[in-house]
Amino acid sequence: MKFALNLFVIAFLTALALAAAPERQVIVSYPNDTPVSVLEQAKAAIVKAGGIIEHEYNIIKGFAAKAPAKALETVHTLGAKYNVLIEDDQVVHTNDDDEIV
Repeated sequence: MKFALNLFVIAFLTALALAAAPERQVIVSYPNDTPVSVLEQAKAAIVKAGGIIEHEYNIIKGFAAKAPAKALETVHTLGAKYNVLIEDDQVVHTNDDDEIV
């Protein structure tokens, strides 16, 4: 009986771990005239939701993060007045790798 209960608990915890919200790698950026407090609110929302701020940019007003979709919805809502841009972080190429020059 005790073995069955332990097995059930392990199965339940495994199911919870697998059901965790998927995270996205994103770059969040704002226009230059956006108040710093808006960026700080966005970063705080991501961290509060269990996300990670991976890099803060100096050239643009923005940051890279890994965050659950729900946190990104919050960031979008907080930054709607300031035209926040949330885009997937991905590798960008300047030329076609298959092209022979």
